[in-house]
Amino acid sequence: FYKKVKRTEFLVRTGQYKSFRPKLLLLLGLFLAVLVTIFIISVSTINSTGLQSVVTTVTSTFVPCREDEPNSLVKWIQPPTVLMHNMTDEELLWRASLWPRRKGYPFKRVPKIAFMFLTKGPLPLASLWKRFLKGHKGLYSVYVHPDPSFNAKFPADSVFYKRQIPSQVAEWGRMTMCDAEKRLLANALLDISNEWFVLVSESCIPLYNFTTIYTYLSQSKHSFIGAVDDPGPFGRGRYNENMEPEVPITKWRKGPQWFEVDRDLAATIVRDALYHQKFREFCRPACYSDEHYFPTMLTIEKPTALANRSVTWTDWSRGGPHPATFGRSDITEEFFGKIFDGENCTYNGRNTSMCYLFARKFAPSALEPLLHIAPKIMGF
Repeated sequence: FYKKVKRTEFLVRTGQYKSFRPKLLLLLGLFLAVLVTIFIISVSTINSTGLQSVVTTVTSTFVPCREDEPNSLVKWIQPPTVLMHNMTDEELLWRASLWPRRKGYPFKRVPKIAFMFLTKGPLPLASLWKRFLKGHKGLYSVYVHPDPSFNAKFPADSVFYKRQIPSQVAEWGRMTMCDAEKRLLANALLDISNEWFVLVSESCIPLYNFTTIYTYLSQSKHSFIGAVDDPGPFGRGRYNENMEPEVPITKWRKGPQWFEVDRDLAATIVRDALYHQKFREFCRPACYSDEHYFPTMLTIEKPTALANRSVTWTDWSRGGPHPATFGRSDITEEFFGKIFDGENCTYNGRNTSMCYLFARKFAPSALEPLLHIAPKIMGF
């Protein structure tokens, strides 16, 4: 009986094995057919598009690890390639307030002048600035803060091309004007090579060639911002006692809006929150923040760093709340002679007649005569 059972079991298993073999062969045949199909398609693709394109497609998807990302020095020293960003003012000021405290740089750094244009809209004197900056790439950078409703459209060969920063409304005489200036400084500070920061308007012009101005700023021991203790109604008369004790009246100063500061003072301005809050609350028209905030704050924080004068010439002789504006008929050699020889000042402790590097206000109609006279009078 045992032998019979074994024989029956053997026959059953043998039958199962014989029935399994055709299924296995069928699956194997289907697999081979798929492989052959893929091979034929691949050969056809290579023949029609070329082996090189296939290799290029494959290699283009391969991204090797870059040695300069993400923790190398390169990302910290390269200037932003795009000035437009989504940072809030608070985020921007925080980011810009981070700067090296150690003297010297562990890489080759060429100091640059940052020209910061605070403007309502168009730059009618752009052609003059383009000529002034021509041939000096790598020694300057440009930033434009227009009214947010204005969208700058400069040609690709313009020094102003894609140099517009995120802007907000700036109101004359109010803290929003100072906020715009801090916004310009903060964006310019993101470029580690910017060393000197010059605030200008759309009506400003350079009075000398680039090399002369670069040398003047780079060799100066001071930054150029006016900070005068005016005892009259337009000086101390605008002071609010609620600013004490952070802002005592003995430190209250007045100066022109247009300034030049070095990197240390620019960072000092950007990181300030204490004095900014005081001015926002207690300096409102007829107290004009743009005439008092920076001069007062820097007099308290960095008094020995100031030359206590502006390098931007302005004519207030006609009276009124705004300086004189000059048009086509004003652009003569005699006009510039008065600017160049008008007064004396000190530079690095010595007397000099070279007191101004820039001038304002010039109307759009002045552009053509300025371009004509610039080679002879300004040297560019």
